Amino acid sequence: MRLYFLRHGLADWPDWDPARDHERPLTKEGLRKMKEQAKTLLALDLKLDAILSSPYTRAYQTADIVAGKLRLDVRTEPRLAPGFTYAKLTEIVASLEDAQVLLLVGHEPSFSTVIAEIIGGGRVQLKKGALARVDVNRELRGELVWLLQPKILIH
Repeated sequence: MRLYFLRHGLADWPDWDPARDHERPLTKEGLRKMKEQAKTLLALDLKLDAILSSPYTRAYQTADIVAGKLRLDVRTEPRLAPGFTYAKLTEIVASLEDAQVLLLVGHEPSFSTVIAEIIGGGRVQLKKGALARVDVNRELRGELVWLLQPKILIH
């Protein structure tokens, strides 16, 4: 199985309210950059079976931009919200028996922590807009094949 982890794009609010963090959208720059990155993802021909997104606005906007470019649908997956864990990943994968290639759109530090657990340790960091490919076996153990930070994904 191939898992792609995409961290949401640049997001901010001038009057950020932690109680409404789930509503925080991508910035104009974040929208622009994610549209550019979506072109690169199309060129990478990832052959995705599904795109799953955290329900948080910034993640869903990121997923929606990519899905539009790849002509796929986005499925909201509450387990990808902040607090995502390896255990939640196993539940998600189990619920998608036929899927072999997934794009997961979510947040830090959860993504880095889960990737490190899959690969047996180490330090991983996904900047906003970064994309990681992790190949896993049936037990969801595997290797980090590559990690592309956003500067590489924008032409």
